[in-house]
Amino acid sequence: MIRLPLAATRMLTLSILMAVAASAAAQQAYPNKPIRFITPYAPGGSTTVMARLVGQKLSERWGQQVFVDNRPGGNTIIGTEALVKSPPDGYTILLVASTHVILSNLTTTPYDPIKDFAPIATLGVSPQVLVLNASVPANTVQEVIALAKSKPGQLNFASSGAGGPTHLSGELFNIIAGVKTQHIPYKGAGPATIDLIGGQVQMFYSVPINIIAHVKSGKLKGIAVTGETRLTALPRMPTFTEAGLPAFDVKTWNGVLAPAGTPKQIIDKLSTEIGAILATPAAKEIFDGQGMHTFVSTPDQFGALMRSDMAKYLKVIKAANIKID
Repeated sequence: MIRLPLAATRMLTLSILMAVAASAAAQQAYPNKPIRFITPYAPGGSTTVMARLVGQKLSERWGQQVFVDNRPGGNTIIGTEALVKSPPDGYTILLVASTHVILSNLTTTPYDPIKDFAPIATLGVSPQVLVLNASVPANTVQEVIALAKSKPGQLNFASSGAGGPTHLSGELFNIIAGVKTQHIPYKGAGPATIDLIGGQVQMFYSVPINIIAHVKSGKLKGIAVTGETRLTALPRMPTFTEAGLPAFDVKTWNGVLAPAGTPKQIIDKLSTEIGAILATPAAKEIFDGQGMHTFVSTPDQFGALMRSDMAKYLKVIKAANIKID
């Protein structure tokens, strides 16, 4: 065993203590420069609204600019990879949706959706509504199941994209209800809704904001909503639990991630501030306008949700043999 001279030992100890102190001071001073908030989607839509809300409020609270950087492309891979390649110092964060934990089960991604990220906080959660074309002879979940069983493979359900949450919702419904309905993918919820109203497809699992007006006008039938409570905008429509299918519990969520290795003090500070922002009446009003609910969680709770949903959707993907190009 090599023994260092006493003076050298003291110098080494002092250096270590100074490094630790410097690191702690840097983290306590966080943030002391602008923060980049990546969203891997094109400008516009609910993701941009959420990112701008959080970014603006963080800027006001901290006196440092938080700028939204839209980096669309590659089915969110381009923007997400940009975060992974960023230093884990809290100055680059990423807005993600449920698809973050689905995508790697369907295609090769240049990152691990769990190991390469540090969860910060969830932002919002949206239930899904089963809606039908107005001419479909079913008005309840049980009537939909009976109709699908009487016509196996003849009822079509639209999705806003192959492999996305609305597609997996339809396949999960098939599994839980013991029916066979046929998936028809679209490039977005807009075209899917148009064809649903027109009768080209019979079913769609949609976030509320896309269909509330059409259900109220009678162009579509609202059958049931996921989650624990009914929609305020459609109070007569039951939840799936009330309709006798409690196992069908799917939601789409959004949250914020940092690169793996980001110091815990920074993660906790971001999480606390985001939680405080989401608790404000202004945030609740904005999220309600997007057909969502604010959703506050700790970093550990968000990480558990990611792992749970990844496992749940992997089972659906394997059972339905889902593949995307």
